[in-house]
Amino acid sequence: MSNISLIIEERAANIGNFMVGRLLPFREKRAVGPFVFIDHMGPAHLNQHQNMDVPPHPHIGLSTLTFLFEGSIMHRDSLGTELEIKPGAVNWMTAGKGIVHSERTPEYLRHSDKMLHGLQIWVALPKELEQMDPNFTHVEADGIPAWEEDGVSYKLIAGEAFGKKSPVPVYSPLYFIEIKSTDAKKINIGKDLFGESGLYILEGTIKSGEHVYEPKQILITTDSTLCEFEISENSRVYIFGGTPFPEEHFIFWNFVSSDKNLIEKAKTDWTNQTFPKVPGETEFVPLPEPRIK
Repeated sequence: MSNISLIIEERAANIGNFMVGRLLPFREKRAVGPFVFIDHMGPAHLNQHQNMDVPPHPHIGLSTLTFLFEGSIMHRDSLGTELEIKPGAVNWMTAGKGIVHSERTPEYLRHSDKMLHGLQIWVALPKELEQMDPNFTHVEADGIPAWEEDGVSYKLIAGEAFGKKSPVPVYSPLYFIEIKSTDAKKINIGKDLFGESGLYILEGTIKSGEHVYEPKQILITTDSTLCEFEISENSRVYIFGGTPFPEEHFIFWNFVSSDKNLIEKAKTDWTNQTFPKVPGETEFVPLPEPRIK
């Protein structure tokens, strides 16, 4: 019997000046464990006149995880961080009560052809930590636990699973796992998972029961402990999930909280420009109109 309860198709969205595939949230599934937002950026071929430029924008109540497959992004934030993220490394920014950051093509790449491809993810904070002080952590690619088993490559990008722990400092029980294989293999990892689980197919295909699933789909399991599938040759998938929170979390723009009053305060603070500033940045993104979801 298939363990797939929901299939989410990747949908186009706009970020900066190129399109991304938006994966979460979705009308029928607002979160998977603590994961509330996933964007698949690219792959985008940018010429010498095209650059990624996401001006300073605010966040509350979440941690952001940026993981690149190709390309480079310069991260700047209101803590004074200025750091380039490259493929395989992890940028983990915890907004807590409020942070502002920008994401741009590094200066040395702005006048040349380049690629940009990766995932941007939001993880909601537990209710009791939503107003914590903001912080930032960068983990280089060689600091991420990686291993091979039965010809399949695994990488634990964040959280805990398989008796291993990523150095990325998460705030609730979760996991974000990369699985790659050059050969067709059967994968049975349910015993190592917990809570809610989703699977995103980046490359190749997977088979569950009699169904074959292709790239740009997220599959949500009915029971993470029964996570078993066949992966085709030259495939790469990402497993994400964890323990869901007991209370609902609301999203408005870049704000996430279990308390709508905190979102309303953040809206007012951003409109009044009382959020902390990003050193060296002067742009301001106006508050959008949509309502809290």
